[in-house]
Amino acid sequence: MTDTATTLERLAAEAVATAGASPHGEEGERYTAVNSERNRPLYESRVKVYPKLVHGTFRRLKWLVMAFTLAIYYVTPWLRWDRGPNLPDQAVLLDFPARRFYFFFLEIWPQEFYYVTGLLILAALGLFLVTSVAGRVWCGYACPQTVWTDLFIHVERFFEGDRAKRIRLDKSPWGMGKLARKAGKHLTWVLIALATGGAWVFYFADAPTLAGQFLTFDAPSAAYLFVGLFALTTYLLGGIAREQVCIYMCPWPRIQGAMFDEESLLVGYKEDRGETRGPHKKGTSWEGRGDCIDCGQCVAACPMGIDIRDGMQLECIQCALCIDACDEIMDRIERPRGLIAYDTFRNQERRLAGETPRLNIMRPRTILYSAVLALVAAIMLVALGNRTTLDVSVLADRNPLFVRLSDGSIRNGYQVKIVNKEHSERIFSISIDGLEGAILTRPALAGEGTATVVVEADKLENARFFVSLPAARAAAIEGGEADFDFVVTDTESGKIATRTTTFRGPGK
Repeated sequence: MTDTATTLERLAAEAVATAGASPHGEEGERYTAVNSERNRPLYESRVKVYPKLVHGTFRRLKWLVMAFTLAIYYVTPWLRWDRGPNLPDQAVLLDFPARRFYFFFLEIWPQEFYYVTGLLILAALGLFLVTSVAGRVWCGYACPQTVWTDLFIHVERFFEGDRAKRIRLDKSPWGMGKLARKAGKHLTWVLIALATGGAWVFYFADAPTLAGQFLTFDAPSAAYLFVGLFALTTYLLGGIAREQVCIYMCPWPRIQGAMFDEESLLVGYKEDRGETRGPHKKGTSWEGRGDCIDCGQCVAACPMGIDIRDGMQLECIQCALCIDACDEIMDRIERPRGLIAYDTFRNQERRLAGETPRLNIMRPRTILYSAVLALVAAIMLVALGNRTTLDVSVLADRNPLFVRLSDGSIRNGYQVKIVNKEHSERIFSISIDGLEGAILTRPALAGEGTATVVVEADKLENARFFVSLPAARAAAIEGGEADFDFVVTDTESGKIATRTTTFRGPGK
Protein backbone atom coordinates (compact mmCIF):
# COMPACT_ATOMS: atom_id res chain seq x y z
CA MET A 1 0.00 0.00 0.00
CA THR A 2 2.92 2.35 0.87
CA ASP A 3 4.65 1.69 -2.48
CA THR A 4 1.42 2.31 -4.35
CA ALA A 5 0.79 5.57 -2.51
CA THR A 6 4.38 6.73 -3.19
CA THR A 7 4.00 5.96 -6.90
CA LEU A 8 0.70 7.84 -7.11
CA GLU A 9 2.17 10.84 -5.29
CA ARG A 10 5.10 10.91 -7.76
CA LEU A 11 2.78 10.67 -10.78
CA ALA A 12 0.52 13.36 -9.34
CA ALA A 13 3.48 15.64 -8.75
CA GLU A 14 4.58 15.18 -12.35
CA ALA A 15 1.04 15.93 -13.54
CA VAL A 16 0.96 19.10 -11.46
CA ALA A 17 4.29 20.20 -12.80
CA THR A 18 3.15 19.57 -16.37
CA ALA A 19 -0.23 21.29 -16.03
CA GLY A 20 1.00 24.03 -13.72
CA ALA A 21 -2.00 23.51 -11.47
CA SER A 22 -3.80 20.72 -9.59
CA PRO A 23 -3.50 17.05 -10.65
CA HIS A 24 -5.35 16.26 -13.85
CA GLY A 25 -5.85 13.19 -15.97
CA GLU A 26 -6.30 9.57 -15.00
CA GLU A 27 -3.34 9.36 -12.63
CA GLY A 28 -4.39 12.56 -10.87
CA GLU A 29 -7.84 11.15 -10.35
CA ARG A 30 -6.35 7.97 -8.92
CA TYR A 31 -4.21 10.07 -6.58
CA THR A 32 -7.27 11.97 -5.35
CA ALA A 33 -9.25 8.76 -4.85
CA VAL A 34 -6.46 7.07 -2.87
CA ASN A 35 -6.04 10.06 -0.57
CA SER A 36 -9.80 10.33 -0.14
CA GLU A 37 -10.01 6.70 0.99
CA ARG A 38 -6.95 7.14 3.20
CA ASN A 39 -8.41 10.15 5.02
CA ARG A 40 -11.93 8.76 5.44
CA PRO A 41 -12.70 8.23 9.17
CA LEU A 42 -13.64 4.79 10.44
CA TYR A 43 -16.72 6.25 12.15
CA GLU A 44 -18.48 9.37 10.94
CA SER A 45 -20.34 11.44 13.51
CA ARG A 46 -24.07 11.83 13.09
CA VAL A 47 -25.29 14.92 11.27
CA LYS A 48 -28.46 15.98 13.05
CA VAL A 49 -31.57 16.02 10.86
CA TYR A 50 -34.03 18.93 11.16
CA PRO A 51 -37.18 17.85 9.29
CA LYS A 52 -39.30 20.72 8.02
CA LEU A 53 -43.06 20.73 8.55
CA VAL A 54 -44.93 20.27 5.28
CA HIS A 55 -48.61 20.32 4.46
CA GLY A 56 -50.41 18.02 2.09
CA THR A 57 -52.18 14.73 1.59
CA PHE A 58 -49.50 12.46 3.00
CA ARG A 59 -48.78 14.68 5.99
CA ARG A 60 -52.50 14.61 6.88
CA LEU A 61 -52.54 10.85 6.41
CA LYS A 62 -49.59 10.52 8.79
CA TRP A 63 -51.42 12.64 11.39
CA LEU A 64 -54.46 10.38 11.13
CA VAL A 65 -52.42 7.17 11.40
CA MET A 66 -50.50 8.57 14.36
CA ALA A 67 -53.68 9.53 16.20
CA PHE A 68 -55.31 6.18 15.43
CA THR A 69 -52.36 3.98 16.44
CA LEU A 70 -51.58 5.96 19.61
CA ALA A 71 -55.25 5.84 20.61
CA ILE A 72 -55.26 2.05 20.19
CA TYR A 73 -52.10 1.70 22.26
CA TYR A 74 -53.09 3.97 25.14
CA VAL A 75 -56.83 3.19 25.31
CA THR A 76 -56.96 -0.60 24.77
CA PRO A 77 -55.96 -1.59 28.36
CA TRP A 78 -58.94 0.39 29.69
CA LEU A 79 -61.56 -1.37 27.57
CA ARG A 80 -63.81 -3.74 29.51
CA TRP A 81 -65.28 -7.13 28.54
CA ASP A 82 -67.65 -9.04 30.84
CA ARG A 83 -66.60 -12.69 31.17
CA GLY A 84 -68.64 -13.59 34.24
CA PRO A 85 -67.86 -13.84 37.94
CA ASN A 86 -64.32 -14.41 39.23
CA LEU A 87 -62.80 -13.61 35.84
CA PRO A 88 -60.96 -10.46 34.72
CA ASP A 89 -63.10 -7.98 32.81
CA GLN A 90 -60.21 -6.33 30.94
CA ALA A 91 -60.74 -6.75 27.18
CA VAL A 92 -57.06 -7.36 26.37
CA LEU A 93 -55.00 -8.88 29.15
CA LEU A 94 -51.86 -11.03 29.30
CA ASP A 95 -52.45 -12.66 32.66
CA PHE A 96 -49.16 -14.43 33.40
CA PRO A 97 -50.03 -15.55 36.97
CA ALA A 98 -53.18 -17.32 35.65
CA ARG A 99 -51.40 -18.33 32.41
CA ARG A 100 -54.08 -16.83 30.20
CA PHE A 101 -54.23 -14.41 27.30
CA TYR A 102 -57.60 -12.68 27.12
CA PHE A 103 -58.50 -10.97 23.86
CA PHE A 104 -62.12 -9.82 23.95
CA PHE A 105 -64.17 -13.02 23.46
CA LEU A 106 -61.10 -15.26 23.14
CA GLU A 107 -59.36 -16.90 26.08
CA ILE A 108 -56.07 -18.44 24.99
CA TRP A 109 -54.40 -21.04 27.18
CA PRO A 110 -50.67 -21.87 27.12
CA GLN A 111 -51.26 -25.02 25.04
CA GLU A 112 -53.11 -22.88 22.49
CA PHE A 113 -50.17 -20.63 21.80
CA TYR A 114 -50.35 -21.72 18.18
CA TYR A 115 -53.06 -19.07 17.78
CA VAL A 116 -50.48 -16.39 18.59
CA THR A 117 -48.04 -18.06 16.20
CA GLY A 118 -50.71 -17.98 13.50
CA LEU A 119 -51.34 -14.27 14.10
CA LEU A 120 -47.61 -13.55 13.80
CA ILE A 121 -47.44 -15.49 10.53
CA LEU A 122 -50.45 -13.54 9.22
CA ALA A 123 -48.78 -10.27 10.21
CA ALA A 124 -45.54 -11.25 8.47
CA LEU A 125 -47.32 -12.32 5.28
CA GLY A 126 -49.41 -9.14 5.32
CA LEU A 127 -46.23 -7.10 5.64
CA PHE A 128 -44.64 -8.97 2.73
CA LEU A 129 -47.73 -8.39 0.58
CA VAL A 130 -48.02 -4.67 1.37
CA THR A 131 -44.28 -4.17 0.82
CA SER A 132 -44.36 -5.87 -2.58
CA VAL A 133 -47.28 -3.66 -3.64
CA ALA A 134 -46.41 -0.26 -2.14
CA GLY A 135 -42.95 -0.41 -0.60
CA ARG A 136 -42.21 0.40 3.02
CA VAL A 137 -45.68 1.68 3.88
CA TRP A 138 -45.40 0.09 7.31
CA CYS A 139 -42.13 1.92 8.00
CA GLY A 140 -43.40 5.25 6.77
CA TYR A 141 -46.73 5.32 8.59
CA ALA A 142 -47.42 2.67 11.24
CA CYS A 143 -44.10 1.43 12.65
CA PRO A 144 -43.88 2.33 16.39
CA GLN A 145 -40.46 3.89 15.81
CA THR A 146 -41.92 6.14 13.10
CA VAL A 147 -45.04 7.03 15.12
CA TRP A 148 -43.22 7.98 18.31
CA THR A 149 -40.41 9.75 16.45
CA ASP A 150 -43.01 11.79 14.56
CA LEU A 151 -44.68 12.64 17.87
CA PHE A 152 -41.38 13.66 19.47
CA ILE A 153 -40.48 15.83 16.46
CA HIS A 154 -43.88 17.52 16.75
CA VAL A 155 -43.13 18.30 20.41
CA GLU A 156 -39.70 19.63 19.44
CA ARG A 157 -41.28 21.81 16.79
CA PHE A 158 -43.78 23.16 19.34
CA PHE A 159 -41.05 24.32 21.74
CA GLU A 160 -38.24 25.25 19.33
CA GLY A 161 -40.01 26.18 16.10
CA ASP A 162 -39.71 24.80 12.60
CA ARG A 163 -36.53 23.73 10.82
CA ALA A 164 -34.78 27.12 10.42
CA LYS A 165 -35.56 28.20 13.98
CA ARG A 166 -34.31 24.90 15.42
CA ILE A 167 -31.06 25.16 13.48
CA ARG A 168 -30.52 28.73 14.72
CA LEU A 169 -31.39 27.74 18.28
CA ASP A 170 -28.86 24.90 18.31
CA LYS A 171 -26.14 27.22 16.97
CA SER A 172 -26.94 30.02 19.43
CA PRO A 173 -25.14 30.33 22.80
CA TRP A 174 -26.83 28.99 25.91
CA GLY A 175 -29.11 31.38 27.73
CA MET A 176 -32.32 31.34 29.74
CA GLY A 177 -34.49 31.28 26.62
CA LYS A 178 -32.66 28.37 25.05
CA LEU A 179 -32.54 26.52 28.36
CA ALA A 180 -36.29 26.95 28.89
CA ARG A 181 -37.12 25.67 25.41
CA LYS A 182 -34.82 22.67 25.69
CA ALA A 183 -36.06 21.84 29.19
CA GLY A 184 -39.70 22.07 28.11
CA LYS A 185 -39.04 19.77 25.16
CA HIS A 186 -37.20 17.12 27.15
CA LEU A 187 -39.67 17.24 30.03
CA THR A 188 -42.53 16.61 27.59
CA TRP A 189 -40.55 13.79 26.00
CA VAL A 190 -40.07 12.20 29.44
CA LEU A 191 -43.81 12.48 30.19
CA ILE A 192 -44.70 10.85 26.87
CA ALA A 193 -42.11 8.12 27.51
CA LEU A 194 -43.53 7.46 31.00
CA ALA A 195 -47.05 7.28 29.58
CA THR A 196 -45.78 4.82 26.98
CA GLY A 197 -44.15 2.58 29.58
CA GLY A 198 -47.18 2.90 31.86
CA ALA A 199 -49.58 1.90 29.11
CA TRP A 200 -47.45 -1.15 28.30
CA VAL A 201 -47.55 -2.62 31.83
CA PHE A 202 -51.34 -2.10 31.90
CA TYR A 203 -51.60 -4.90 29.34
CA PHE A 204 -50.25 -7.33 31.97
CA ALA A 205 -52.45 -6.38 34.95
CA ASP A 206 -55.85 -4.85 35.60
CA ALA A 207 -55.36 -1.26 34.40
CA PRO A 208 -57.53 0.63 36.96
CA THR A 209 -56.11 -1.38 39.85
CA LEU A 210 -52.50 -0.94 38.77
CA ALA A 211 -53.03 2.77 38.09
CA GLY A 212 -54.34 3.21 41.63
CA GLN A 213 -51.32 1.34 42.97
CA PHE A 214 -49.02 3.66 41.03
CA LEU A 215 -50.71 6.70 42.57
CA THR A 216 -50.32 5.31 46.09
CA PHE A 217 -46.82 3.91 45.37
CA ASP A 218 -48.02 0.38 46.17
CA ALA A 219 -47.42 -1.14 42.72
CA PRO A 220 -45.18 -4.21 42.40
CA SER A 221 -41.50 -3.47 41.96
CA ALA A 222 -41.55 -5.25 38.58
CA ALA A 223 -44.13 -2.72 37.34
CA TYR A 224 -41.87 0.22 38.22
CA LEU A 225 -38.91 -1.56 36.62
CA PHE A 226 -40.66 -2.12 33.29
CA VAL A 227 -42.21 1.35 33.21
CA GLY A 228 -38.73 2.79 33.67
CA LEU A 229 -37.23 0.45 31.07
CA PHE A 230 -39.83 1.24 28.41
CA ALA A 231 -39.76 4.96 29.25
CA LEU A 232 -35.98 5.01 28.82
CA THR A 233 -36.05 3.16 25.49
CA THR A 234 -38.91 5.35 24.19
CA TYR A 235 -37.04 8.51 25.15
CA LEU A 236 -33.76 7.36 23.62
CA LEU A 237 -35.13 5.79 20.43
CA GLY A 238 -37.87 8.31 19.68
CA GLY A 239 -36.21 11.49 20.89
CA ILE A 240 -32.45 11.02 20.61
CA ALA A 241 -31.62 8.23 18.13
CA ARG A 242 -34.52 8.80 15.69
CA GLU A 243 -33.47 7.95 12.15
CA GLN A 244 -30.39 6.04 13.36
CA VAL A 245 -32.69 3.28 14.63
CA CYS A 246 -34.03 2.76 11.11
CA ILE A 247 -30.61 2.96 9.48
CA TYR A 248 -28.43 0.94 11.85
CA MET A 249 -30.65 -1.07 14.21
CA CYS A 250 -33.63 -2.23 12.17
CA PRO A 251 -33.07 -5.29 9.94
CA TRP A 252 -36.07 -4.56 7.70
CA PRO A 253 -34.27 -2.14 5.30
CA ARG A 254 -31.84 -4.97 4.50
CA ILE A 255 -34.66 -7.45 3.88
CA GLN A 256 -37.10 -5.24 1.99
CA GLY A 257 -35.18 -5.45 -1.29
CA ALA A 258 -36.26 -9.07 -1.66
CA MET A 259 -39.92 -7.95 -1.61
CA PHE A 260 -39.64 -5.35 -4.37
CA ASP A 261 -39.83 -5.84 -8.10
CA GLU A 262 -40.10 -3.54 -11.12
CA GLU A 263 -43.86 -3.09 -10.53
CA SER A 264 -43.68 -2.12 -6.84
CA LEU A 265 -45.02 1.34 -6.05
CA LEU A 266 -42.17 3.31 -4.46
CA VAL A 267 -41.70 6.97 -3.67
CA GLY A 268 -39.33 8.29 -6.31
CA TYR A 269 -38.14 11.25 -8.32
CA LYS A 270 -39.17 11.31 -11.98
CA GLU A 271 -35.80 11.98 -13.48
CA ASP A 272 -37.15 11.94 -17.01
CA ARG A 273 -39.28 14.95 -16.16
CA GLY A 274 -37.07 16.76 -13.64
CA GLU A 275 -33.71 16.84 -15.42
CA THR A 276 -31.88 18.97 -16.26
CA ARG A 277 -32.50 20.71 -12.94
CA GLY A 278 -31.53 24.20 -11.87
CA PRO A 279 -32.85 27.54 -10.60
CA HIS A 280 -35.66 29.13 -12.57
CA LYS A 281 -36.78 32.73 -12.78
CA LYS A 282 -40.42 33.58 -13.16
CA GLY A 283 -41.35 34.44 -16.72
CA THR A 284 -38.51 32.55 -18.37
CA SER A 285 -39.12 29.58 -20.66
CA TRP A 286 -39.16 25.97 -19.48
CA GLU A 287 -37.87 24.75 -22.86
CA GLY A 288 -34.72 22.65 -22.77
CA ARG A 289 -34.77 22.00 -19.05
CA GLY A 290 -36.57 19.94 -16.39
CA ASP A 291 -39.16 20.92 -13.81
CA CYS A 292 -36.86 20.51 -10.80
CA ILE A 293 -35.67 23.95 -9.66
CA ASP A 294 -33.20 22.41 -7.18
CA CYS A 295 -34.85 24.15 -4.22
CA GLY A 296 -33.96 21.35 -1.77
CA GLN A 297 -37.36 21.32 -0.10
CA CYS A 298 -37.66 17.54 -0.53
CA VAL A 299 -34.43 17.15 1.43
CA ALA A 300 -35.52 19.62 4.12
CA ALA A 301 -38.78 17.71 4.66
CA CYS A 302 -37.18 14.25 4.86
CA PRO A 303 -37.01 12.87 8.43
CA MET A 304 -34.11 10.67 7.32
CA GLY A 305 -32.12 13.55 5.84
CA ILE A 306 -31.68 12.02 2.38
CA ASP A 307 -32.15 13.35 -1.14
CA ILE A 308 -34.82 11.31 -2.91
CA ARG A 309 -33.44 12.52 -6.25
CA ASP A 310 -30.42 10.26 -5.72
CA GLY A 311 -32.62 7.21 -6.32
CA MET A 312 -33.57 4.23 -4.16
CA GLN A 313 -31.75 4.35 -0.80
CA LEU A 314 -31.69 2.10 2.22
CA GLU A 315 -32.53 5.02 4.52
CA CYS A 316 -35.79 5.92 2.75
CA ILE A 317 -38.83 4.87 4.82
CA GLN A 318 -41.32 5.83 2.08
CA CYS A 319 -43.13 8.37 4.30
CA ALA A 320 -43.93 10.47 1.17
CA LEU A 321 -43.36 13.81 2.93
CA CYS A 322 -41.04 14.73 0.07
CA ILE A 323 -44.06 14.40 -2.25
CA ASP A 324 -45.99 17.00 -0.24
CA ALA A 325 -42.96 19.31 -0.16
CA CYS A 326 -42.39 19.05 -3.91
CA ASP A 327 -46.09 19.40 -4.80
CA GLU A 328 -46.20 22.64 -2.83
CA ILE A 329 -43.28 24.02 -4.85
CA MET A 330 -44.83 22.83 -8.13
CA ASP A 331 -48.01 24.77 -7.24
CA ARG A 332 -45.97 27.93 -6.63
CA ILE A 333 -44.10 27.76 -9.92
CA GLU A 334 -47.25 26.66 -11.78
CA ARG A 335 -45.93 23.32 -12.94
CA PRO A 336 -47.82 19.96 -12.76
CA ARG A 337 -47.69 18.07 -9.50
CA GLY A 338 -46.09 14.64 -9.23
CA LEU A 339 -42.44 15.37 -9.94
CA ILE A 340 -41.86 13.25 -6.84
CA ALA A 341 -44.57 10.61 -6.52
CA TYR A 342 -45.35 6.95 -5.99
CA ASP A 343 -43.96 5.35 -9.11
CA THR A 344 -42.61 2.04 -10.41
CA PHE A 345 -39.40 1.25 -12.26
CA ARG A 346 -41.46 -0.29 -15.02
CA ASN A 347 -43.53 2.89 -15.44
CA GLN A 348 -40.33 4.89 -15.79
CA GLU A 349 -39.39 2.64 -18.69
CA ARG A 350 -42.88 2.94 -20.15
CA ARG A 351 -42.74 6.74 -20.15
CA LEU A 352 -39.34 6.75 -21.80
CA ALA A 353 -40.73 4.37 -24.45
CA GLY A 354 -43.78 6.59 -25.00
CA GLU A 355 -46.16 4.08 -23.40
CA THR A 356 -48.94 4.86 -20.94
CA PRO A 357 -48.00 4.17 -17.28
CA ARG A 358 -50.23 1.69 -15.45
CA LEU A 359 -50.52 -0.04 -12.11
CA ASN A 360 -49.99 -3.80 -12.10
CA ILE A 361 -50.89 -5.26 -8.70
CA MET A 362 -51.69 -8.84 -9.77
CA ARG A 363 -48.19 -10.25 -10.16
CA PRO A 364 -46.74 -13.69 -9.32
CA ARG A 365 -45.31 -12.59 -5.98
CA THR A 366 -48.42 -10.71 -4.85
CA ILE A 367 -50.62 -13.64 -5.91
CA LEU A 368 -48.36 -16.02 -3.97
CA TYR A 369 -48.38 -13.85 -0.84
CA SER A 370 -52.16 -13.43 -1.07
CA ALA A 371 -52.72 -17.17 -1.52
CA VAL A 372 -50.54 -18.13 1.44
CA LEU A 373 -52.13 -15.38 3.53
CA ALA A 374 -55.62 -16.67 2.70
CA LEU A 375 -54.56 -20.26 3.43
CA VAL A 376 -53.15 -19.42 6.87
CA ALA A 377 -56.21 -17.30 7.66
CA ALA A 378 -58.50 -20.19 6.66
CA ILE A 379 -56.55 -22.61 8.85
CA MET A 380 -56.82 -20.19 11.76
CA LEU A 381 -60.58 -19.79 11.27
CA VAL A 382 -61.13 -23.56 11.07
CA ALA A 383 -59.04 -24.09 14.22
CA LEU A 384 -60.97 -21.35 15.99
CA GLY A 385 -64.31 -22.76 14.86
CA ASN A 386 -63.38 -26.24 16.11
CA ARG A 387 -61.97 -24.97 19.38
CA THR A 388 -63.31 -26.97 22.33
CA THR A 389 -63.70 -26.07 25.99
CA LEU A 390 -62.26 -29.43 27.06
CA ASP A 391 -58.66 -30.51 26.66
CA VAL A 392 -57.44 -33.93 27.76
CA SER A 393 -53.94 -35.37 27.77
CA VAL A 394 -52.73 -38.76 29.03
CA LEU A 395 -49.17 -39.43 30.12
CA ALA A 396 -48.05 -42.99 30.91
CA ASP A 397 -45.52 -43.67 33.69
CA ARG A 398 -42.03 -44.13 32.29
CA ASN A 399 -40.29 -45.46 35.38
CA PRO A 400 -41.22 -48.18 35.91
CA LEU A 401 -43.08 -49.02 32.71
CA PHE A 402 -45.20 -51.59 34.56
CA VAL A 403 -45.53 -53.24 37.96
CA ARG A 404 -46.26 -56.95 38.62
CA LEU A 405 -48.71 -57.28 41.49
CA SER A 406 -48.82 -60.12 44.07
CA ASP A 407 -51.60 -61.91 42.15
CA GLY A 408 -49.46 -61.87 38.98
CA SER A 409 -51.45 -59.16 37.20
CA ILE A 410 -49.66 -56.30 35.40
CA ARG A 411 -50.38 -52.68 36.30
CA ASN A 412 -49.55 -49.43 34.44
CA GLY A 413 -49.85 -45.95 35.89
CA TYR A 414 -51.17 -42.88 34.04
CA GLN A 415 -51.53 -39.16 34.64
CA VAL A 416 -54.74 -37.81 33.09
CA LYS A 417 -54.80 -34.02 32.75
CA ILE A 418 -58.19 -32.41 32.17
CA VAL A 419 -58.46 -28.73 31.28
CA ASN A 420 -61.86 -27.11 31.81
CA LYS A 421 -61.98 -23.96 29.65
CA GLU A 422 -65.55 -23.08 30.61
CA HIS A 423 -66.34 -20.52 33.28
CA SER A 424 -68.27 -23.03 35.42
CA GLU A 425 -67.41 -26.19 37.32
CA ARG A 426 -67.72 -29.47 35.37
CA ILE A 427 -67.85 -33.12 36.38
CA PHE A 428 -66.26 -35.78 34.18
CA SER A 429 -66.47 -39.56 34.28
CA ILE A 430 -63.36 -41.48 33.24
CA SER A 431 -63.40 -44.93 31.66
CA ILE A 432 -61.25 -47.03 29.33
CA ASP A 433 -62.05 -48.76 26.06
CA GLY A 434 -60.24 -51.15 23.74
CA LEU A 435 -58.33 -53.22 26.30
CA GLU A 436 -60.28 -56.39 27.05
CA GLY A 437 -60.16 -57.54 30.68
CA ALA A 438 -58.54 -54.31 31.91
CA ILE A 439 -59.51 -52.82 35.27
CA LEU A 440 -59.40 -49.03 35.86
CA THR A 441 -58.78 -47.77 39.38
CA ARG A 442 -58.02 -44.43 40.91
CA PRO A 443 -55.75 -44.49 43.96
CA ALA A 444 -57.66 -41.75 45.72
CA LEU A 445 -61.05 -43.51 45.34
CA ALA A 446 -62.52 -46.92 46.02
CA GLY A 447 -64.16 -48.90 43.22
CA GLU A 448 -63.24 -50.11 39.79
CA GLY A 449 -64.25 -49.51 36.18
CA THR A 450 -65.05 -45.78 36.21
CA ALA A 451 -64.04 -42.75 38.20
CA THR A 452 -65.35 -39.20 38.57
CA VAL A 453 -63.19 -36.08 38.34
CA VAL A 454 -64.42 -32.61 39.32
CA VAL A 455 -62.67 -29.71 37.56
CA GLU A 456 -63.25 -26.15 38.68
CA ALA A 457 -63.97 -23.34 36.25
CA ASP A 458 -60.96 -22.34 34.14
CA LYS A 459 -58.79 -24.84 35.90
CA LEU A 460 -56.64 -27.87 35.17
CA GLU A 461 -57.04 -31.08 37.16
CA ASN A 462 -54.31 -33.72 37.23
CA ALA A 463 -55.74 -37.14 38.17
CA ARG A 464 -53.75 -40.36 38.62
CA PHE A 465 -55.12 -43.71 37.41
CA PHE A 466 -54.02 -47.33 37.36
CA VAL A 467 -54.91 -49.83 34.62
CA SER A 468 -54.42 -53.52 35.49
CA LEU A 469 -54.54 -56.69 33.36
CA PRO A 470 -54.68 -60.28 34.61
CA ALA A 471 -51.41 -62.15 34.17
CA ALA A 472 -52.71 -64.41 31.40
CA ARG A 473 -54.13 -61.51 29.42
CA ALA A 474 -51.00 -59.40 29.86
CA ALA A 475 -48.77 -62.27 28.75
CA ALA A 476 -50.87 -62.65 25.60
CA ILE A 477 -50.20 -59.10 24.46
CA GLU A 478 -48.16 -59.34 21.27
CA GLY A 479 -44.89 -57.48 21.55
CA GLY A 480 -45.70 -56.50 25.11
CA GLU A 481 -47.67 -53.40 24.03
CA ALA A 482 -51.35 -52.70 23.32
CA ASP A 483 -53.15 -49.46 22.50
CA PHE A 484 -56.37 -48.45 24.21
CA ASP A 485 -58.42 -45.29 24.87
CA PHE A 486 -59.14 -43.20 27.91
CA VAL A 487 -62.72 -41.91 27.56
CA VAL A 488 -63.57 -38.64 29.32
CA THR A 489 -67.29 -37.80 29.42
CA ASP A 490 -68.92 -34.55 30.58
CA THR A 491 -71.69 -35.85 32.87
CA GLU A 492 -73.88 -32.80 32.21
CA SER A 493 -73.57 -32.22 28.46
CA GLY A 494 -72.60 -35.74 27.43
CA LYS A 495 -69.63 -34.50 25.37
CA ILE A 496 -66.90 -37.09 25.02
CA ALA A 497 -63.15 -36.76 24.53
CA THR A 498 -60.93 -39.78 23.88
CA ARG A 499 -57.16 -40.07 24.08
CA THR A 500 -55.22 -43.09 22.89
CA THR A 501 -52.35 -44.38 24.97
CA THR A 502 -50.35 -47.63 25.36
CA PHE A 503 -50.42 -50.45 27.92
CA ARG A 504 -47.07 -52.14 28.40
CA GLY A 505 -46.37 -55.59 29.78
CA PRO A 506 -43.54 -58.11 29.85
CA GLY A 507 -44.65 -59.78 26.60
CA LYS A 508 -43.71 -63.32 25.63
